[in-house]
Amino acid sequence: MTTPYAFTHWRILPLCWALLLLALLSGCASRDIATRDAPVAATGLSIERAMILANAQQALGTPYRFGGNTREGLDCSGLVEMAYRAAGIRVPRTADDQFRQLPQVDEARPGDLLFFGSGRKATHVGIYQGDRQMIHAPGRGREVVSVPLDIDYWQNRFLGAAGPAP
Repeated sequence: MTTPYAFTHWRILPLCWALLLLALLSGCASRDIATRDAPVAATGLSIERAMILANAQQALGTPYRFGGNTREGLDCSGLVEMAYRAAGIRVPRTADDQFRQLPQVDEARPGDLLFFGSGRKATHVGIYQGDRQMIHAPGRGREVVSVPLDIDYWQNRFLGAAGPAP
């Protein structure tokens, strides 16, 4: 008689664990959504900025292509143009035109643009991701990546930031 009980017990136990796990995960999912909403509201991250960042993050790993502004290949200003277009915001096509024509900001917020170059000409642009990280298309033979800003290379070439997104 102990064999049927043991068989039934071991058969039901995994089902119980699975149901418990599903209950926990569904509870976590609800809290996760509320948790995301709270930081967004607290920092003032607009839906446009969220869309810009989501599209830039989806582009990670996309190969660099001079003049590219699609998922097939991107250059730095093409990444910006593509991410902003997805959020319904039109921006100029080149890094220098973006630098000269978009509203400058003193402090970059997530979704803002960071410009780099020499003198007063912007030769490179990236999208500020937050936490001192930038998403950009670095150049020929490379892919779209996220990089830290706290290195001399970026500090020495920084020209300014622009915030065209609400």
